[in-house]
Amino acid sequence: MEKEKTFLLESELVSQLQRKDSKAFGYLYDHYAPSLYGVICRIVGSEEIAQDVLQEAFLKIWNNIEAYEPSKGKLFTWVLNIARNTAIDKLRSKEYKNTQQKDSLASKQARNKSDDNSQQIGEFIGLNDVLRKLRAEHQLIIDMMYFEGYTQAEVAEKLGIPLGTVKTRARAALEHLRTLLREDFDF
Repeated sequence: MEKEKTFLLESELVSQLQRKDSKAFGYLYDHYAPSLYGVICRIVGSEEIAQDVLQEAFLKIWNNIEAYEPSKGKLFTWVLNIARNTAIDKLRSKEYKNTQQKDSLASKQARNKSDDNSQQIGEFIGLNDVLRKLRAEHQLIIDMMYFEGYTQAEVAEKLGIPLGTVKTRARAALEHLRTLLREDFDF
């Protein structure tokens, strides 16, 4: 017997999640986890750590779903920001920094494999194609901020450009991405 495929409108999903419906949470996980995992992998650089961060992110989503406001943006954007911020928090944690100091050659090779996997996930969801449509300077800013976990100030320092320029480019890149996503994915 084949499992029945279900489709929930975002408003239905949010409503059910806010009522703490575990089936809705399963639906959210099934439909969002692969995309979030790809982003997290790219930020933390380790499949093992990414799995932990993904679990932590979904726990935060479950515990804070009441704070989601549909008028402020799509559910996917909200959960993506939680996952991204959780991954960045992990990178900045003492535990992670200590682990990185003890990193061996074998784990570095595994990290390279993880980068390949996250690249494949990005290709699967079509994100890489959309990002390639951005100007090179915008691609770089988005990559550093959203996939490598740099702050705007750190991007400015690394690229040797003013912070205001980074902020302007990031804002322009996000606006362009929003337009592209609406065209490509009918958001």
